[in-house]
Amino acid sequence: MPVFRSSTNLRDPQLAAAELTSSLLAQAAAEPIGFVLFFCAADYALPELAEALKGSFAEVQVVGCTTAGEISQVGYADHSIVALGFARSHFQVASICVTDLAQFDLIKAQQVVEQLKRQAGAVSGQTFVMTLLDGLSAQEELVLLALESALGAIPHFGGSAGDNHQLRRTHLYFQGQFYTQAAVMLMFQTTLPFAVFSTQHLTAGTDKLVVTSASPQSRVVHELNAEPAALAYADLLGLPVAALDATVFALNPLAVRIGQEYYIRSIQKVNADLSLTFYCAMANGMVLTAMQPGDMLADLANKLNQLTPALGLPLLTIGCDCVLRKIEVAKLALAEPAAELFQEFKVLGFNTYGEHFNGVHLNQTFTGVMLGDGNLLAKPSVTGHGN
Repeated sequence: MPVFRSSTNLRDPQLAAAELTSSLLAQAAAEPIGFVLFFCAADYALPELAEALKGSFAEVQVVGCTTAGEISQVGYADHSIVALGFARSHFQVASICVTDLAQFDLIKAQQVVEQLKRQAGAVSGQTFVMTLLDGLSAQEELVLLALESALGAIPHFGGSAGDNHQLRRTHLYFQGQFYTQAAVMLMFQTTLPFAVFSTQHLTAGTDKLVVTSASPQSRVVHELNAEPAALAYADLLGLPVAALDATVFALNPLAVRIGQEYYIRSIQKVNADLSLTFYCAMANGMVLTAMQPGDMLADLANKLNQLTPALGLPLLTIGCDCVLRKIEVAKLALAEPAAELFQEFKVLGFNTYGEHFNGVHLNQTFTGVMLGDGNLLAKPSVTGHGN
């Protein structure tokens, strides 16, 4: 097997790191691991965990981030660490950490991409990029747009780090320490067939709200339809403002239409002045459409099934799944069928504060990459462009 997976619920950082290491190395056997990617709950003692991981994987490149929940071998999880190991025989992974997000422009993006290509030995059709970003930086749109312009035809996905829905501080791990206000960019060069993809299960309704006052830099909307934003949103739903919470936001999302597509703009929280903070960029004049949830698991199963004829049996699907989707699953008591679906398609990953897909910052989507074994094809097709 060219990919290996492990998880732990141990709370002691040293013991957790030791369990992850021993599990991955036992699976790898004669296959040297060249790269480890992990997703961890934000309530670990992060400085101690950083030291433990640095000691456990001394000769291996390790990158990770904190989450709003994990996807492990048993499905949705909390207060755990999920780790993925990649065999040197099938993967060359290059990584760069960017700490000056506000100054990340096209020139900087071009420099980063060229450096990643040199490190990874990038070959057209065999390369994809994954991004991990501080989920509270409010810089995703700026960074992803510049990066997409520099990547050209190289497909790209990723997710914004979380902090167990505390909305205080999110972290990225790179070269032995955790960072905030940063992004990590990973370029995977692989011999395996793969597809980068994104999907969501929401359809447009008829109700509209217009952003009449906003602070774009902080993603705060003060007014909708010239009313306090929280009041206008609550009135739309027929609820009191006091009832607005993460579950309501998950089940009653808003979206902006660009061309023929609707892009979700998820609400993060209600503020004391009745403004609303969003997970994505907001601006005056935006027209927001009330969206209606469909069958989330059926939509995801359909997308994953579409990928397998070209890829063969799934070896690993790295999933960046919006935290609001996890809340919806819990509200609708779908955790068990979700776990069965994840297990079928070898899904591991994390719940995010935003998803990244080919230069766009998304909300309330499932975005990722599926890696297949190619055995169902006489001649595997590795386009790298996904769906």
